[in-house]
Amino acid sequence: MRYTLDEIETFLAVIELGTLTAAAARLNIAKSVVSKRVSDLERALGAALFRRQAGRITPTEAADRLAERLRPALAALTAATESAAWEMDGSIPLRGMLKVSAPMTFGTQHLSTLIARFAARHPELEFRIDYDDRYHDLAQEGYDLGLRIGEVQDSALIRRKLCDDRMMVCASPAYLAARGMPEAPGDLADHGCIGYAHMANARFWQFSEGGRTLSPVTRTRLTVNNGEAMRELAAGGLGIAMLPGFIAQPAIDRGALVPLLSGWGTRTLPIAAVWPPIRPVPAKLRAFVDFLAGELKDGAPWRPVGATR
Repeated sequence: MRYTLDEIETFLAVIELGTLTAAAARLNIAKSVVSKRVSDLERALGAALFRRQAGRITPTEAADRLAERLRPALAALTAATESAAWEMDGSIPLRGMLKVSAPMTFGTQHLSTLIARFAARHPELEFRIDYDDRYHDLAQEGYDLGLRIGEVQDSALIRRKLCDDRMMVCASPAYLAARGMPEAPGDLADHGCIGYAHMANARFWQFSEGGRTLSPVTRTRLTVNNGEAMRELAAGGLGIAMLPGFIAQPAIDRGALVPLLSGWGTRTLPIAAVWPPIRPVPAKLRAFVDFLAGELKDGAPWRPVGATR
């Protein structure tokens, strides 16, 4: 049984992306090369990995099981060789592909700038960046790193906190002129609130005072699944929103939103880098996490100057 790492990498790309064409684009090779590598691997294993019908391919159950075992093995092998090269000669540039997953708004508004700076320092490093609010299984989907906002639910991931953010309650000047300003969380029952589709109101609208947690009754007029959309709806005068600071602060800075209930405590959101437990940690991953931690070490850069960190 003889097979190559190129064949394994190609097989995993086809499994992940679903088509030979997409795998060829990812690997920057011809579709015919992808087809040959897959066929060669099947021949070496003596087993069919894909069903071919009417120009489409679907993985067999054996292929799915094989992919589950090969992903961590290939990641560990890549990490070991890259780290060894880096540690033997620190002048060797970072190479390979760094695959990153991050929430949409945080990625487009803040992470992209940081990635651009890091990429400029390491010109031989390639990036695949996915901005998506959907939860990703980093190990199964082949990501090196994920950015998570809020408590990390997957205890199997390695976590490094980068900074903290805080939820902010805000509304537009036009809304407040028409409806008045709430003075306490209980006043929200008399206002139109904008809900977040991924969390129940009782958990989402939380405040703290004297060590007690308060979940006031809210009247939700609109429910949305994206923070930027919530911000723009609030800026349009359609209700009061509770938003992470990294989403709310730019609108507050330009006067589109006004912060409310600032004397009441709100939930703190840790922002963390997470990655699958690979040993050794790839040099490219270690360098990128260190870079992010350094850039955010003084707190969230979107916070106004002088704000409490």
